[in-house]
Amino acid sequence: MLRFLYILGTMGFLLSSCGTGKKLTAANEQILGLNNQIAGLNGKRSANEAEILDLKRANEINGRDAAAFRIIQQELSQKKARLEKSLADRGTSLREIEAKAEDAVRKFEAAGCEVNYKNGRFHIVVPDNYAFKSGSATVAPRGREALNVVAQVMYDNPGIYAMIVGHTDNATIKGVADNWSLSTERANAVVRILADVYNINPRRLTAAGRSKFNPVAENDSPEGMAKNRRIEIVLNPDLSRIWDLMGE
Repeated sequence: MLRFLYILGTMGFLLSSCGTGKKLTAANEQILGLNNQIAGLNGKRSANEAEILDLKRANEINGRDAAAFRIIQQELSQKKARLEKSLADRGTSLREIEAKAEDAVRKFEAAGCEVNYKNGRFHIVVPDNYAFKSGSATVAPRGREALNVVAQVMYDNPGIYAMIVGHTDNATIKGVADNWSLSTERANAVVRILADVYNINPRRLTAAGRSKFNPVAENDSPEGMAKNRRIEIVLNPDLSRIWDLMGE
């Protein structure tokens, strides 16, 4: 009887121990899961802190850049004010200079020219059919209309210099030595008119020929070849005094 009671007691203890072990295992697993979550949250917190630090550094840099930009902007405003005053003392202004340029562009376009502004220079393109007959270096009447505008602009602005550049297509022209000769002689013809007819100081004029080597279109069609045959007049303002004023 005592042995039977002992066996029952032992079995009860074992059953109780098994239940406690399962609970302990579940609790340990739950603790492990919570630890993993905490580790993940700590990792995110570290990443967020690093991002916040980067944003603070970027904000400091942007603040310094903004302050430097404000200083530069203030200096430019002061230089512009000095330039405006210096020009006003000479009876002109930046707006008047701009108005003159706009008026000149309208006149060039009315004369059949294309006008572009690049790197501080005006590029006036006179089409070949306006300026010259095929294979000729004699300036046509319509080309002289454009030169009249060029001369007027140079009269009104004594500090402007002009480079006249002749361009051709790649076709060989009968009776002409080569395209170098034709392009150069056409530029020379324009310079002679400006100097001899309009009395522009030759020191302000330069003639050059580019032959067929600076095309603006393919030479595989009549339209492309026509675009390549042109006179380009580059008006180069003498801005040295303006830069001097800007630096004062």
